Amino acid sequence: MNHDVFMAGFGGQGVLLIGNLLAYATIMEGNNASYFPAYGVEKRGGAATCTIVMSDQQVGSPVVGEPEASLLLNPLSMEKYYDRVRKGGFALINTSLIDDDGSSRDDVVKVKIPANDMALEIGDARLVNMIVLGAYIEYSKVVGMETVKEALKVVLPERNHRFLPLNYQALEKGAEFCRQALQG
Repeated sequence: MNHDVFMAGFGGQGVLLIGNLLAYATIMEGNNASYFPAYGVEKRGGAATCTIVMSDQQVGSPVVGEPEASLLLNPLSMEKYYDRVRKGGFALINTSLIDDDGSSRDDVVKVKIPANDMALEIGDARLVNMIVLGAYIEYSKVVGMETVKEALKVVLPERNHRFLPLNYQALEKGAEFCRQALQG
């Protein structure tokens, strides 16, 4: 097993949280992971990106020039990083904020997901990241959903554990959306 994913959005969307969560879940399943976060100087609203490399072998560099998968949460991320997805790769595009549908490439599997709208349906706009992660997990099968839920109990500060049920619901909703999108 060897997977890499690049996640990008703006500060406050929870990109770094889901990157850390995915890396932690990978380790919980007995594999290796590197987590490489980067963010702008702004406290909220600046760029936030991370790369996660997951493998059953040792992980070398956390730097990935052409990721196997990209989760793109805002227009600037789409503009800057979409063309870097490797041929045959996967792009998850948050159509709640991104107008570009990715039609410029036919060599990438695309799932267009209205993540912000879906988060609001659940009742909390902050759940965009979990919806996106749920969709990615469904597509990639890189880790089990139950492992991610267990890892969330560790990664999420205890003071926020009251939000675990909503986070679980968002993960499942994202996974279900991806299942339906890939079947249709």
